[in-house]
Amino acid sequence: MQLQGGKKEAAGALVNASVDSLAIDSKERELLAFAKLVTEGAYRTTEADVQKLRDAGWGEAQIAEAVYVIAMFAFFNRVADAFGLQDPAYGDEGPPREGVG
Repeated sequence: MQLQGGKKEAAGALVNASVDSLAIDSKERELLAFAKLVTEGAYRTTEADVQKLRDAGWGEAQIAEAVYVIAMFAFFNRVADAFGLQDPAYGDEGPPREGVG
């Protein structure tokens, strides 16, 4: 994994979906929860989910940017998967997949 700023512990927690152990503030925690929701099922987001971000201190432009970035990465991942592209960091085994192994 290549880290573009930030702490290795945070990156590892994100990769392993173990963000509960991270020392982050509630504002960041709300954004990560929203990112997970959008990633796993954007159709399930509600106005109440967006309001939680506002209540945590995120502005409209920041919320919109988060959605754009989340969607962009979903797009990149689907294209890479469709073409069978692999990240060299994973070697021949490919990325860890939930429920497999």
